[in-house]
Amino acid sequence: MDISKRQFLRNLTGLTAGASLIPVTELHAAPLSTQDARDGDSNKRYGMIIDLRKCIGCQACTVSCSMENLPPIGQFRTTVQQYEVQVAETDQVSHVMLPRLCNHCANPPCVPVCPTQATYQRADGIVVVDNEQCVGCAYCVQACPYDARFINHDTQTADKCTFCVHRLEVGLLPACVESCVGGARVIGDMKDPNSTISRLLHAHSADTKVLKPEQGTAPQVYYIGLGDEFVDRIDGQPGLWFPEHS
Repeated sequence: MDISKRQFLRNLTGLTAGASLIPVTELHAAPLSTQDARDGDSNKRYGMIIDLRKCIGCQACTVSCSMENLPPIGQFRTTVQQYEVQVAETDQVSHVMLPRLCNHCANPPCVPVCPTQATYQRADGIVVVDNEQCVGCAYCVQACPYDARFINHDTQTADKCTFCVHRLEVGLLPACVESCVGGARVIGDMKDPNSTISRLLHAHSADTKVLKPEQGTAPQVYYIGLGDEFVDRIDGQPGLWFPEHS
């Protein structure tokens, strides 16, 4: 543990449990480091599109992600949540599979609340966590409206999906995309009009939605075939970041 991290933890010792609910406006984040501008290619903007018509809920993405990134047992960077939805005016229910992961928002609420700038957005839009800088304060966990972050039980630092950036940088697909048996997940450069994801977004623009658009986070994970009942009623409410309603 470096001196700056140790000093930050020492400063936290006098805080009570209720301090985790300090309004964001009272936080004073450290200046952005040069790392923010250095990582990633600004000529690219990664996003993911998930076709719910092809997802069968097999959890292959969950398993492959866990094997690739090795989170603690019982913690997941991505998973597929299953819901039962009653069909209108009938006694029947339909089963809906909803893959969940970090949305790598264009306006990520987790970044400004981080007091050490351990969470930052790369030039290519991918939001990552520097575990050497993270002090495990969980401000970012509370700020995320998508329940996409957690404190890793082993490292005691923030953890989440990174689009398997270490694989993307060597020309490989994220583990979840590569293992999807139905081909439901597609990742790519949205700045490239000829990329598969750009063509899918254009072809299915009328049937493509994001989760909680009212939060103003501009998620870069898109869903084809997402029912309106899931757009703003998923689990996970913003705990710290209220830019439009404060």
